Amino acid sequence: MSLFRKIFGLKSKVKDEELKTTERSKYMPEIKLPIDERFTINFKANGGKFLYCENLDEIFQNLQNILIENGWEEKKVLLLDEQLESKFKDSQLNATRKINDAKFFLTTCENLIANDGSLLISSKQIYEKKLTELPFNFVVFATTSQIVESIGEGLRVIKSKSRKKIPTNITTIKHFKSADEKDFLSYGSSAKNLYLLLLEDL
Repeated sequence: MSLFRKIFGLKSKVKDEELKTTERSKYMPEIKLPIDERFTINFKANGGKFLYCENLDEIFQNLQNILIENGWEEKKVLLLDEQLESKFKDSQLNATRKINDAKFFLTTCENLIANDGSLLISSKQIYEKKLTELPFNFVVFATTSQIVESIGEGLRVIKSKSRKKIPTNITTIKHFKSADEKDFLSYGSSAKNLYLLLLEDL
């Protein structure tokens, strides 16, 4: 009896060890991370600064921390969105609509793209301005419900929300640090120093 136990017991131990030590087979499907995790990983890899907030009070507090960290308390902020200006009215921002006067740009976005960690924006946020015309420093206010899988899905969301008039000047911001000269994929893109204030709304 003990002989069988030794033989079968030993085999089961060996099998357990094999299961623990073997790597995941290349034929197994890839483990897909949740969409929000993929966005944050890719966004940070692009050089973005990410601040997760559970409520609006945290949004306002983190905005103040950004201003203090960068010495922007007395600087002018480009605010083109009237609804956003109303939302942040208690933050005592020195708002302007003139690009040349502004140190940073406070804006929203259309969607957050999980696949590449980029931000999808349109004429609703930047009107007909080019990214290169806008300040180098961006502070973007967005919500977790705006995270989508791909640019294609983001475009479908824009189309479904804008039944009467689809916004123009749709573009993505992907590079949040100075583009490496050797990286030909980022050649010609406008790199921005970008903070994302992400509000949990799901």
